[in-house]
Amino acid sequence: MLFFQNHIPTFKRQVGLLAVAVLLLFPIRSQAINPRATGFRAAVVKVDVTPEGHQMLLGYGARRSTGVLDRIYHRITVLDDGKTQFVLVSSDFAVVSPSEYDKVAAKLKSQLGIDPVNFWWTLTHTHSAPEVGPPGLPALFMGERYQHKFDSDYTDVVEKKLIDGVAEARKKLEPARLGVGWGMAQANINRRAKGVDGKAFLGMDPDGPVDRRIGMLRLDKADGTPMALISNYAIHGTVMGGENLLISGDAPGVVAQYVEEQLGIPLLFINGAAGNIAPIYSQYANHKIGRLHQFKTLLGDKIIAANQSIKATTAEVSLKTASLVVETPRKPELGWVDDLKDYTRTTKAGVNMIKLPVRFLQINDDIAIWSAPLELFCEISNEVRDRSPFPYTFYFGYGNGWLGYLLTAEEITHGGYEITVSPYTPAAAKDLTESVVNYLQGHPASSRKP
Repeated sequence: MLFFQNHIPTFKRQVGLLAVAVLLLFPIRSQAINPRATGFRAAVVKVDVTPEGHQMLLGYGARRSTGVLDRIYHRITVLDDGKTQFVLVSSDFAVVSPSEYDKVAAKLKSQLGIDPVNFWWTLTHTHSAPEVGPPGLPALFMGERYQHKFDSDYTDVVEKKLIDGVAEARKKLEPARLGVGWGMAQANINRRAKGVDGKAFLGMDPDGPVDRRIGMLRLDKADGTPMALISNYAIHGTVMGGENLLISGDAPGVVAQYVEEQLGIPLLFINGAAGNIAPIYSQYANHKIGRLHQFKTLLGDKIIAANQSIKATTAEVSLKTASLVVETPRKPELGWVDDLKDYTRTTKAGVNMIKLPVRFLQINDDIAIWSAPLELFCEISNEVRDRSPFPYTFYFGYGNGWLGYLLTAEEITHGGYEITVSPYTPAAAKDLTESVVNYLQGHPASSRKP
């Protein structure tokens, strides 16, 4: 399976296998396209990126699509508080390389003046959508899968539609209000089954760690008319398995489309820490026996109920964005790929380090969102949320690329598939957790927990 406050931790001079360094904290930059505009504004755009012809699908083994089950999209929202303009994109793909994100971010910077720290490109992680861009790190782990060239023409289309969609959304900015809340759904399950020998394998573990919270943001127009929903839930896009050859958004895409039909507004589905979390129906040969439609009620109706529980919205919105780089050792003797040379370095002591970019969005004093290009185990994001001073702390997964699975030190001892597609040592979970928590705890926020 696929594969698929301004407090900075002290930089340790002696880098060892447990070393972690936060190398860079970017200052917040203004991104208002109209300096005279005041007050909170927002807009949302939905762009169809379903290919016209057959495409190589990403997830499982190499295979080519034969048709389309349901259409796939970029869903784009732009938020603007008059000083900072933030772009969030949710796309129905499995993963992209960080180098592909960097390419699109550079184009947005050149063409629209959007700083990369304010552009987040998240993927829903469906395993039934086309490849986009070069494979990146997965080629290191599964070279035999990538004996073909990626479709550069389709990638160009995906990039152009994203950039054009952002430009369109900026033109549609209008006064808006924002609300936040929580929901809950039991549509997922821990997928790290373990045998009597303690070894992990892909299956189901009803007693394993899981995250069933739905993080909710709602955008309304100034008059209170709903504009868009953003829902954050951890679930692999693997209801359909490797036998399926039809393009689909899988559970995240079907759920998004269902909620949109019910409410009449776009839904940006943002996946969470789904590294060890599967849908409760998983890896079926087709959508019918996989009960793909049932996720409309298992998850879609739960998102609708969570939306109804958001009783208050505000037009007083402040956006603050930041980025830091966490360094953690990579596995000894593990190689690297040329297009990701900016994401690694070697210390003077000869230790190869991974430079892991983490992004932050703070909304007012009660909402903190962090994102990383990871297939993260849910225990890590759960701990961050529990230790965060912010009442609403969300993790947006599969953000701005993919740099492998990041497991807890405990889960590494059990082995399993995820170990084979992870570049990290047992130190990584602590390195990342402490860096993120230290950052969040260094910022003023309400002590209230909902």
